[in-house]
Amino acid sequence: MTLSYAHILRQLAKERPDAPALTFSGETWTFAQLNARSSQTACALQAAGVEVGDRVALLTKNCAECFELMFACNKIGAILTGLNWRLSPAEIQSIVADAMPRVIITSPEEAHLLTPAVQQQVGVRQLITLGERYQQWRLSADDTDPGHEGAPDEVALLLYTSGTTGLPKGVMLTNQGMSYTPRLGALWGMGSDSVNLVAMPMFHIGGCGYGTSAMTVGGHTVLMREVNIAHIIQLISQYRVTHTFLVPTVVQALLEVPNIELADLSSLKWLMYGAAPMGDVLLRRAMDTLRCEFIQAYGMTETSGTVVQLPPADHVPEGPRAKLLKSVGRAIDWVQLRVVDPANQQDVPTGEVGEIWIQSEMLMSGYWRKPSETAETMQPGGWLRTGDAAYLDAEGYIYLFDRYKDLIISGGENIYPAEIENVLNGHAAVLQVAVIGVAHEKWGETPRAVVVLRPETNASEAELVAYTRERLAHYKCPTSVVFADALPRNASGKLLKRELRLSHGAQFT
Repeated sequence: MTLSYAHILRQLAKERPDAPALTFSGETWTFAQLNARSSQTACALQAAGVEVGDRVALLTKNCAECFELMFACNKIGAILTGLNWRLSPAEIQSIVADAMPRVIITSPEEAHLLTPAVQQQVGVRQLITLGERYQQWRLSADDTDPGHEGAPDEVALLLYTSGTTGLPKGVMLTNQGMSYTPRLGALWGMGSDSVNLVAMPMFHIGGCGYGTSAMTVGGHTVLMREVNIAHIIQLISQYRVTHTFLVPTVVQALLEVPNIELADLSSLKWLMYGAAPMGDVLLRRAMDTLRCEFIQAYGMTETSGTVVQLPPADHVPEGPRAKLLKSVGRAIDWVQLRVVDPANQQDVPTGEVGEIWIQSEMLMSGYWRKPSETAETMQPGGWLRTGDAAYLDAEGYIYLFDRYKDLIISGGENIYPAEIENVLNGHAAVLQVAVIGVAHEKWGETPRAVVVLRPETNASEAELVAYTRERLAHYKCPTSVVFADALPRNASGKLLKRELRLSHGAQFT
């Protein structure tokens, strides 16, 4: 039997009714309370006309009701659709038109992102604002568990991709795919005594996927409304947090806190990182400073979360195994992985760069209302094309380069921006860097580095180019460097290179 989120919560409410399940903004709900609240919310959704397969859209920064609604939808076979509050009103309107939800729930702070057209969308029966109105709406319903038992292939979540390559696509994640969440939690050393700090947004797989990893094995989840470095330090100490997931930019910001080595982070056992490249320079610094176990996670929305990991045992800073810090790890036990030449769809030899293909029961069932895009991504035999360029070594470790779309071809040579970025991250004056390809009259394309300098430091274009030339083949090195105050990123911390190309991609001659 595939374990749905609803089934897992029902069991935990029986086995651990009084144990803490979720803490948000100083208030803690037990498993029994979370179960009861989600049952009542499920009944309220049914009373609003929500049926099996209907979408319920949620537009808010993180709050306790995000989990309440996720379990509530699963208890009636509805599909929770998280809306990205970082998008523009026009983008949100486009997603709502695509998802066609029956009910939209938003917060007072994010309600302004819903255009009048969204509120008049065909099929939307209710628009409910979190707070007093939401509580009245929930309390007016019966509190009996509707008892729906979802099939393995039933869609539980509709998560829209972060849109780094264009318009977001709705990814359909099933009960079967999400049933691997507690197995992942166990893999990460989580149990009933674990306390998991969740800062990733709940419209993202890192929020609703990783965010339930400790909860689904009986552990305690401490949820943050949004990332705040000082608050992260406070919560780790206050709740004796044992696990957390942070994107590299947040890890970097944490390390920049004055006297961070003196903060009480002693309870932290495992820190997971991913969603964007860390780079071994920043990783070594984090390991030296934070002194907990590190796990690198590789996955995507389409894989229902993590499918490749570099466990703590492979985080060795010195010796022959130190090279693994440049790897994202190996496929986990229930995942098959290939590296394929996109031109002929044949596996490439060990050590050669190709595209990562994944096969697992965790994979999405497809893109919502996009059969052609689904067919392009999902290949015969159940293989998913990730679009990520990488190579495998003889031990099965995967070394990620870049998205294939970010590959720079200069004078016939393939150049992977991440390789240049990793080198420049080692320069003392570089805080952040991104490398893009710009047009070149002679070479077709050439690398350009966009650099954010550390406060009170200086570095010239010539100095940074020379720094890379000491460490890389000259054809890989940037031929220009421009400086910026910040780099554009999406909610999961991924660089928005299409925006960099628009702002810093003028032709180089």
